[in-house]
Amino acid sequence: MTRRKIRRLQASGGRREVWSVSLFLLVLSAGAGPAFAGFVELREATLRGFREYVVKVEQRNQASLASGKFLWIDELPAEARNSAYSKLKQGEVVMQRITSDTNGKSTEIPGGMIHDWQGMVFIPGVKLDQVLAILQDYNNHAKYYAPDVERARIESRDGDHFRVFMRFRRHKVVTVVLNTEQDITYFRDSPTRAHSRSSATRIREVANPGGSDEREKPVNEDNGFLWEMETWWRMEERDGGVYVQNEAVTLTRDIPTGLGWLIEPFVTSIPKETLEFTLGATRKAVLAQGKP
Repeated sequence: MTRRKIRRLQASGGRREVWSVSLFLLVLSAGAGPAFAGFVELREATLRGFREYVVKVEQRNQASLASGKFLWIDELPAEARNSAYSKLKQGEVVMQRITSDTNGKSTEIPGGMIHDWQGMVFIPGVKLDQVLAILQDYNNHAKYYAPDVERARIESRDGDHFRVFMRFRRHKVVTVVLNTEQDITYFRDSPTRAHSRSSATRIREVANPGGSDEREKPVNEDNGFLWEMETWWRMEERDGGVYVQNEAVTLTRDIPTGLGWLIEPFVTSIPKETLEFTLGATRKAVLAQGKP
């Protein structure tokens, strides 16, 4: 079927969603199983490419911390910076996508896609310790971040170092449930500044979630919705509230040749929407606790 025919069918009223869903599921099934040629070899190269990218992000983050440029919007040109601060004060989430070159293209790696987004919110009338209390209250994250977080619990804690289990449920055309284990460390930079570093040490897609036959899919049998996740948080108390910044770098499977025009918008929208929801939910949860 040609692209023109597919588009014509999509434009025909109620059949549009049916065709989109059918094609999407077809693409996933074509590349999800162990019969996918070269999957294991591409997986190794994909992971290597992602880890090399994360090293560069880590270096960039450490350099900005050392330079005192704590929030990314402070590095914007004056007009863009003023606009961003205005939106934050109005309760909006400010976002930007990090790309690898001036043409807006992401880093290309074999067999996968890297998604790098930064976002920020401003929470008025609160203190830094209130924000940290919500972020570190992992046993209640299923309440604060529902429906994206379905379950959460602290597995262990040693001071500012946490090991946490989280189950994510994400829905867009299809529903995906993921069990994750995360290693998280918080750092207090000053009385008014703090940051944290989080790595997902284990991610498994769940088959038949909630059913009697629920199971975790082996890595080489999943759909590649989320293979890796690295996160950097920063919090700064000033201007009568707290600025909360999050950068999330994730890895998903790539898009089969010839169907990127249909599938890529679906895949690439999830990381942005998830980060935007997380920041908005953080703001809501902190404000719900009341002012000090």
